[in-house]
Amino acid sequence: MFSRLAVAALLSTAILAAQSPFFPLKDLKPGMQGLGKTVFLDDKIESFQVEILGTLENIGPKESLILGRLSGGPLEKTGVLQGMSGSPVYIDGKLVGAVAMAFPFAKEAIAGIRPIQEMLRDSTPAPRHMAVSLHESDLTRAFSKPQDTLAGDMRLVDIATPISFGGFTRATIERFAPQLRALGLEPRQGVSAGARLEPRMGNRSALQPGSMISVQLMTGDLSIGADGTVTYLDGDKIYAFGHRFLSIGPTELPFARSEVMTLLPNLATSFKISVPKEWMGTISQDRNTAVAGEVGRRARMVPLNMSLARQGRKTEAYAMQMANDRFLAPLLVQMAVFSAIDANERAVGAASCRVNGEVAFQGSTPPLKLNNMFAGDANTAMQVSLSTAIPLAYVLQSSFSALEVKKVVLNIETFAEKKQLQIDQVIAAPHDVRPGGNVRVSAVLVGDNGAEVTRSVDYPVPVGAPAGPLYFTVADGNTTNLSEFRQILGTTPRTAEQLVHTVNKLRGNTKAYVRVWRAEPNFQIDGDDFPDPPPSLALILAGSQNVVELRNSKVGEFEISGGDALISGSKTVRVDVKE
Repeated sequence: MFSRLAVAALLSTAILAAQSPFFPLKDLKPGMQGLGKTVFLDDKIESFQVEILGTLENIGPKESLILGRLSGGPLEKTGVLQGMSGSPVYIDGKLVGAVAMAFPFAKEAIAGIRPIQEMLRDSTPAPRHMAVSLHESDLTRAFSKPQDTLAGDMRLVDIATPISFGGFTRATIERFAPQLRALGLEPRQGVSAGARLEPRMGNRSALQPGSMISVQLMTGDLSIGADGTVTYLDGDKIYAFGHRFLSIGPTELPFARSEVMTLLPNLATSFKISVPKEWMGTISQDRNTAVAGEVGRRARMVPLNMSLARQGRKTEAYAMQMANDRFLAPLLVQMAVFSAIDANERAVGAASCRVNGEVAFQGSTPPLKLNNMFAGDANTAMQVSLSTAIPLAYVLQSSFSALEVKKVVLNIETFAEKKQLQIDQVIAAPHDVRPGGNVRVSAVLVGDNGAEVTRSVDYPVPVGAPAGPLYFTVADGNTTNLSEFRQILGTTPRTAEQLVHTVNKLRGNTKAYVRVWRAEPNFQIDGDDFPDPPPSLALILAGSQNVVELRNSKVGEFEISGGDALISGSKTVRVDVKE
């Protein structure tokens, strides 16, 4: 016999189960009929029918998936639509899960439904920032291709998230499409308008399970938004998509309520054409089974301002706000720079581009300086955009979790000619010198059509300098950086200020750098040189993990300006110091 306490416990459990808004996964049976909710037109939430076909147990790490056949409305014609990700499915009025996966090229609207219990479980808030290292960053994991679920000879894949670009050139979409598709995103241009949203937040009551939302990665003159559907609202908490967006974990991405303009049936995958209408809140979690956030909370976005000046033409100005995310920000900056150059300059033919600007950070961290020149006959836009994004990516993916971007300002100047000089010869005179004497180093720089420019610097040999060979290497900024800053790849800066300072010390490429050196040991500590130390100190430094030992010792450095041109190449000459 059961005790009264046991009976009471069983009754209490039964009552709680009856009151739960969720349908238990264990109670699902093939043949059960349910209803789904999504938006097919405007902002009207409509129902569609769902027949449960079965449950795929343990299809992933502690994950199950419900198979369902969808029908009703336009689904007979379109099949499972991109933009339906997150559409809630109910049985007997209780939430089962979200439409999340589909079979590519399927002739029937059969979908994988993500159980709501797994969406809630995997969307538990975690710390906003987590430390990463340069070599083992979360970027590789977060931006890897989503794993497919195999079912027979077919693949059950996450329904691709349609991501719309407003104001970007077609070449930008085509160039970055392979990367975006590898993330489970389907880029589109011109079919999902990039609207300018009002600053005010929308009414909470306008958002319901089945509503369409757009996660906004960038707004303004250039805009990027990713579409999906709301699955569940718990007070101000929101759960959507039923699968990952980018799987970047804790984040801060603003989202807006969207309206569907029309549906576009497609032989590969049909999709919704939608437009964002009003800000609604912030996505704070991007996990494998769902995205989750808070309605009414305003996300902090980062101002991105660009100007593009062209010879004899009006300067173009771009003002945007981009997502405040350390993984996404470099990619967004790269795409924006690429599009601005591609929209205003030719893709093939001699061209040059100068970029200067800065990335300001919150708090007392000094700004990251950007100043470089680029020249070529093709693919200049990609070269410029990538080189602009790399320093930002390196800094943001460091171990300093509190390092947050405040604003980005970029000034781009383009030229319809190849402004480049090659280091052709280096001449040192005299070849033999005594301590206290002077060495003149001349670099012959050759440009287009064989035009030559000679630049010279004088190096006074110090009194008391040891006898022996003295070397003069004249090299461009990139070559000098590689030889001088190898410690960046092997050590971790102690502070954010030190990290930014080290990156800012990297040489630009509009100058040549004359490095005076001897074949003696040299040690670098935090980017500073300690040439030819006493043997006792050299032994100590050689055993330190934070010290980089180089095979030559720099004793001096000078700059040679290339004027308004990029300098490339490297040459070394030798002078003998006599007693």
